[in-house]
Amino acid sequence: MEFDKFNFENNIYEALELMNFKNPTPVQQKAIPKILDGDDIIACAQTGTGKTAAFVLPVLDKLLKRKKINSVNTIIITPTRELAKQIDSQIEGFAYFTNNSSYAIYGGGSGIEYERQKQAICKGTEIIICTPGRLLAHLEFNYFDTSTIKHIVLDEADKMLDMGFYNDIIKIVNKFPKNSQKLLFSATMPNKIRKLANKILKNPSEINISISKPASGITQTAYMVADEKKVNLISNILKKRKNNNKILIFVSSIKNVKEINKQLKKIKLISNEMHSGLSQLEREETIRKFKNDKINILVTTDILSRGIDIKNVNLVINYEVPFDPEDYIHRIGRTARAQKTGEAITFINKKQIKLFKKIEKVIEKKIKTIKH
Repeated sequence: MEFDKFNFENNIYEALELMNFKNPTPVQQKAIPKILDGDDIIACAQTGTGKTAAFVLPVLDKLLKRKKINSVNTIIITPTRELAKQIDSQIEGFAYFTNNSSYAIYGGGSGIEYERQKQAICKGTEIIICTPGRLLAHLEFNYFDTSTIKHIVLDEADKMLDMGFYNDIIKIVNKFPKNSQKLLFSATMPNKIRKLANKILKNPSEINISISKPASGITQTAYMVADEKKVNLISNILKKRKNNNKILIFVSSIKNVKEINKQLKKIKLISNEMHSGLSQLEREETIRKFKNDKINILVTTDILSRGIDIKNVNLVINYEVPFDPEDYIHRIGRTARAQKTGEAITFINKKQIKLFKKIEKVIEKKIKTIKH
């Protein structure tokens, strides 16, 4: 199947050609026609399946087919500022040959930034990408005319609920027109997502892109190792792999991220930390340095396990076994992207053997395990 089957406006095809988009992914094939038809949808699709384009392209096409007015048309709600900025960047590419605009709205900035966000809303930026808390802050004031909202997108809905945003999302949706089209995208489909969907969606079309297994280009290995020996093991692993210039080390908590980063620096490794405890500027600067090879090791919480696109990650290390098999898939999916190869290593202590066997069962693969 090719994109021309969707009968988009020519401006969109020009952008797709410029961005080298050839064929729609499965989630795009299923979601785009439904969105163009005006259906509410609930879609289970992971990061990396092309879901952003699945909702952005049909929304842009609808914007091009209507008479242009200076009003907010589409609200995209996402859990983190990093993901909001990434979606905004993607929209900029898709909308390159159109007159449509977008703006990312999130907390943590200065009063000047808040004023810019207000102006983007007042001047009628067509697509607003926002985090729930900051959107609610703007909705408290009468400068936000919600009557023109035609589309509401909830992206990474499961993550937003995990972060405690259920009531905020309900509050936000209730402030928008009841006949607005609502699109819910989630990497997983637990009961709480079903509950949310039943509350806010009207006769939704269901799309289910099954959990993808780790890419075939990822070499997966595990080490049985005591916690106190893990930093030395990382040092030994990296000495043998001199070509690994981008390494992500996933850790379960902010406290552990800080401690492990500190230990890595003690043994003269060029590392930095990434977690929600950092300021917006610190996080942006850290990602920029990592992307530009100024830092080659990033110790991080699951804040980087999905959503943020970082190219050429050679090695992913799970410092502990993640509790959820899907977290494991998301984490190691940071490497071997775009049909490249990569390596994923997981450290297992004695208490985590059962957890790791659960992961092997889900991915239907026995992973080579080395005793250290």
